[in-house]
Amino acid sequence: MAKDVLCEVDSCKNWASGNKCNASSIYVTSNRGQASNSEETDCKTFEAK
Repeated sequence: MAKDVLCEVDSCKNWASGNKCNASSIYVTSNRGQASNSEETDCKTFEAK
């Protein structure tokens, strides 16, 4: 499991200083069925501040 998860979405309540994600778990899904690149995925862990 990744020890440090980086995130640049500072409007998320899980965003922490240094572009770190401080969520206890991360949920990522594909927004187009089978993803072939990062643009075809979504972070479902996102919660607006």
